[in-house]
Amino acid sequence: MPNESSDSRTPIVIAARRLPTAKGGGAYKDIRAHDLAVPLFAAVLGQAPLIPAEVDDVILGNATGGGGNVARLAALSAGLPITVPGLTVDRQCGSGLEAIVLACRLIQAGAGENYLAGGVESISTAPARAHKRPDGGLDFFERAQFSPLAMGDPDAGVAAENVAHHFGVTRSRQDAYALESHRRAVAASRSGRFAAELLPLAGLAADQGLRPTLTEGLLARFPAAFVDGGTVTAGNSCPFSDGAAVVLVTTLERARSVGMPGLVFIDSAVAGNDPKLLGVGAAASTRLLTQRIGREPNGGLVEFNEAFAAQVLATADVLDWDPARFNLDGGALALGHPYGASGAVSVVRLFAQASERGQAGAQALAMISMAGGMGISTLFEWHAAKPR
Repeated sequence: MPNESSDSRTPIVIAARRLPTAKGGGAYKDIRAHDLAVPLFAAVLGQAPLIPAEVDDVILGNATGGGGNVARLAALSAGLPITVPGLTVDRQCGSGLEAIVLACRLIQAGAGENYLAGGVESISTAPARAHKRPDGGLDFFERAQFSPLAMGDPDAGVAAENVAHHFGVTRSRQDAYALESHRRAVAASRSGRFAAELLPLAGLAADQGLRPTLTEGLLARFPAAFVDGGTVTAGNSCPFSDGAAVVLVTTLERARSVGMPGLVFIDSAVAGNDPKLLGVGAAASTRLLTQRIGREPNGGLVEFNEAFAAQVLATADVLDWDPARFNLDGGALALGHPYGASGAVSVVRLFAQASERGQAGAQALAMISMAGGMGISTLFEWHAAKPR
C-alpha cells in the first residue's frame, strides 16, 4: 500500500457502476453507444463528493463505433461542463480496461486528479463499415482487420477453435465451464449480489443473457458454431451484447480526505501474442505483470473476460491456475460481452466484490484477451477507509 507522502499520485477507484448487459437487438436496440454512458456519469458522480466541473477528463473505450469521439459526445450529452474534455480508446475487447488504466497513469504522472473512465458498446446500433474502391463503390465488411493476412487474422470464433485445438481443451471441459458460469451468475443475480453495481435502463434491471434453465444435456446438443467438427459452440461462447460501465478514478489523498474506500491501482501490463491464438493473450500480459511487480498476482479476486470457455481454460492451463477462481459470480458467457465495455465491467465487478468483503489489502485482478493477439492484466488492492 502506498505511503502517505505518495497519496497525491496514487490512483484509486472510489465509485463504479454498470448497466445490466443487454442482448444485441434487445433492450438497448435503439440506444447509441454514447447514450449508454450518459446515465452512468451521474450515478458514479452521485457516489462521491465531487462536482462535475472537477472532472479532468472523460476516457471511454469503444470497439465497434464509427469513429469520432464517443467520450466527448457522451460527456456533452450528459450535461457535463463544456470545459470537461473526452478521449475515446480502442484496444478492442480491452478498451474499457485500458481507459481505466490510462486514467490511473495520468494520475501517477500528476496530469490530473479526477477521471470518469470506462467503456461503452452498442452492437445493436454499430454503423455499417466499408472500404472505398477506386471507382467510388463500397466494399462492406463486418469487422476490421487486426493482423497481416500472412500472419493469420482469424475471426474470434475460429481463433477460439485454434486455441482449443492447440492447447487440448476438450468440448466437455468447455461445456462444464460454461454451465458453471451460468450457475454462478444466476445465483448471484437471484441473491441480489449485482444490485449495488447495476443501474437499470430502458426497463432492464438484470443482465439479459442469464439462462437459469441451461443444463449439461442442453449444452451437449449445441452444434459446432465456427468450424465443422469443432468444439466451440453457441453454448460455450459469449452472446452478442450491448452495455456500458463507468468508474471514478481519483487520488488516494482525496479518498482519505473524504473517508472513502476503493480499489488502489497497483500496476498493469499489456502484451502481444500470436494473433491466431488471440484468446490466450491474457496469459502473456499476466506473466509480464508478474515480472513488473515481482510476485504472482493470482491471490484474491480475479475477473477474466469469458469470450469463449476454450480461451479461459487454455489461459488457466498456461498459467497453471485453477479456472474455478475466475469470475466468482459468473462471467461473460452468462452475463454477456459488450466488447469495448467488458474490461470496465470487470473492474466494476471487482469493486463490488471487494467492497462487500471489505478486506484491506485484498488483491483484485482484471484480465482480458484482445483481437490481434494481445492481453491486458491490471492489479488493484482494496483500500478500506479509516474512521475520520
